[in-house]
Amino acid sequence: MQNLSYKVDGQKIFINCATSSFELTVLTPEIIRVFRNHGCTQNSYAIEGDKVQETDFEITENRDHMELKTSALIVNIFADGKIDVYDKDKNPLILDYRHARQPLDRQMSEDQKRLAEQEGHDVSGNLLNSPTYFEVVKKLADDEVFYGLGDKTGFLNKRHYAYDNWNTDNPAPQVENFTRLYKSVPFLLGLKNQHPYGIFFDNTYKSHIDLGKESNNYYFYSAANGNLDYYIIGGASLKKVVENYTYLTGKTPLPQKWTLGYQQSRWGYSVSQEKVLQIAEKLREYDLPCDVIHLDIDYMDGYRVFTWRTDTYEDPREFVSKLKNMGFKVVTIIDPGVKKDDQYGIYQEGLAKGYFVQNPDGTIYVNRVWPGDAVYPDFGRKQVRKWWADNCRYLVDIGVSGIWDDMNEPASFNGDIPEDIVFSDEENKSTHAKMHNVYGHNMAKATYEGLKRYSHKRPFVITRAAYAGTQKYSTIWTGDNHSLWVHLQMMIAQLCNLGLSGFSFAGTDIGGFGSDTTPELLTRWIEGALFSPLFRNHSALGTRSQEPWSFGEPTLSIYRKYLKLRYRFIDYLYDQFYQENKTGLPIMRPLVLNYENDPQVYNLNDEYLVGDSILVAPVIQQGKTKRMVYLPAGKWIDFWDKTEYEGQTTILVDAPIDKLPIFIKKNTILPWSKEVDHISTEPQKEITFKLYGDHTSYQHYQDNGTDFSYENGKYNLYDLNVGSESIDINLLHHDYPLYQRTKVELPDKTVEFKLAHDKYVLA
Repeated sequence: MQNLSYKVDGQKIFINCATSSFELTVLTPEIIRVFRNHGCTQNSYAIEGDKVQETDFEITENRDHMELKTSALIVNIFADGKIDVYDKDKNPLILDYRHARQPLDRQMSEDQKRLAEQEGHDVSGNLLNSPTYFEVVKKLADDEVFYGLGDKTGFLNKRHYAYDNWNTDNPAPQVENFTRLYKSVPFLLGLKNQHPYGIFFDNTYKSHIDLGKESNNYYFYSAANGNLDYYIIGGASLKKVVENYTYLTGKTPLPQKWTLGYQQSRWGYSVSQEKVLQIAEKLREYDLPCDVIHLDIDYMDGYRVFTWRTDTYEDPREFVSKLKNMGFKVVTIIDPGVKKDDQYGIYQEGLAKGYFVQNPDGTIYVNRVWPGDAVYPDFGRKQVRKWWADNCRYLVDIGVSGIWDDMNEPASFNGDIPEDIVFSDEENKSTHAKMHNVYGHNMAKATYEGLKRYSHKRPFVITRAAYAGTQKYSTIWTGDNHSLWVHLQMMIAQLCNLGLSGFSFAGTDIGGFGSDTTPELLTRWIEGALFSPLFRNHSALGTRSQEPWSFGEPTLSIYRKYLKLRYRFIDYLYDQFYQENKTGLPIMRPLVLNYENDPQVYNLNDEYLVGDSILVAPVIQQGKTKRMVYLPAGKWIDFWDKTEYEGQTTILVDAPIDKLPIFIKKNTILPWSKEVDHISTEPQKEITFKLYGDHTSYQHYQDNGTDFSYENGKYNLYDLNVGSESIDINLLHHDYPLYQRTKVELPDKTVEFKLAHDKYVLA
């Protein structure tokens, strides 16, 4: 091996080759880290703790390369620094490209470029203009498809598109040519000749990923700065790749059960307690199940974070308590921009302790957001996160049940924050250029820690900006969408790719945040979002009202129908989160995750699965009352009329305005929750299970749905087995009040059980 040598230290292999030096670290048989030091401090915000497992591997020297082999992956390293990755059966996964890139020929002279740029066109195709720029170029197979990357706009399959990782608040209607949004999740899933893999680029600087837009011969990742640091992630299936990625970056924790209920919001409600109470009363008057009312920025005193206005609220604690007695939780928004006000305690304390980001000359950096002139907490420092967490106690003491982090890209009104503004990278001084993409991540982490510390319950945090790994701390939503059919259509791909990227608890603003919705669009949106884990209707100040009653009938009745149906599925969704907390697999997922060997689903943008057993095919085009539905392998049962269909076929279904096409995989049993107007924290005394088919098995999880006592064994795990002649309900674990009665609804009869001496017997 001329010009190629190596040294092994534990599970690290230090490579010296003709062009460079780099490290490979074997974390597990299916995860290998590639690291080249460019002289930057290294601190991962996505990966916490030591993820290295004791793993056997062998290194073989060949004539022109060395081979690193685990039980799952083969990595060939060459003297020119190129590496090729194969699975254990020598199927190619990730291969370095051996030729020069050929930038897109935009057919423009320099004069034409200048002219186009003067009119505001971006003709460079690259955000990255930096002396520290680097890139990694990989070979692209003819049939290769890509998924993941978080909340990027556009279609499910990202092949032929290019994106940027730079958290951006852009209120314009987001369409498929937007290269960046609120989150940066540089995790890519690929299928090459139906063989799955993942790559996670752990770099917080501005980066770019081109997935065959520039050329059909290669795809590439580039960054403005930072070290080359990426993880090769293998797995026998796409599911296993996602499991391995969430092993690295963390799984979405088990949420409080009420957070799966319907949530109502609008920028403007919270201007007064009178307006909020009117909304609450109407929800109950119209028999619309709902668990949460959100308060946007209007509830604060002059938009000062951790304050509550007193001119239109008499007593915040009493107000929140009144809503709680009506069955509503309150979630309040907070923003990172702290008002520059010498009479404001939060500002005074942060200033005195040096907690705000600074200009290069050491003065405090000031920009403008909602409260006017504002400063930004330096969330990269542990002390600042603790300070922010302690301030969350103010809201917890009032009775608030969750906190909604917004504007944390961070957003600014007086132009972009310069990249040389001094932010902290834990104990090291750094820059906005490095810390921008993890600003929202660190704010969410601080908020999570505050809620956990002072409420002693599972924190409910919602964040707009995020980085890989934020799923450990926060729910997310896709940001400021609009009341446009294209945004309803995009919802499915966005939420599915977010799920593949580790963010299992995600949603969109139902009905659209900006612009004006229509009765039909709102109806199709509540149907299409029925199983999105975060289930919130939210709209902007000044837009057309989109509460369920705003359009009268039949919109109100259809909306009510689907809210009630959502609550029937709460126990199923909670079971899915119990499973997700173990595997990292998303609740709402694209069909390709389950059927990766079926090319029919590689570009399927208008259907999704809920777990393994429910297929949803919303109507997402204006005026349509029928639609084609592709059913994958297996047998599927129409949820509404129980018609059975063979899979791997496309059917035409009727879908009038009040119908959401739903199909249940044959031989599935679903928990069927009671009809309620909100989710109670009292132990349930009975439950029903519905069988679709003739036999199955199912594990059902139950706990108190609020705190962390389940971590100490305070939960129940039921094992249901339905055969042709018998039904058994066994307890695999129980240390929480059990159901007193259980019903199993079969296609032709209902069988009832009662609890007798910790066993279920026929009633």
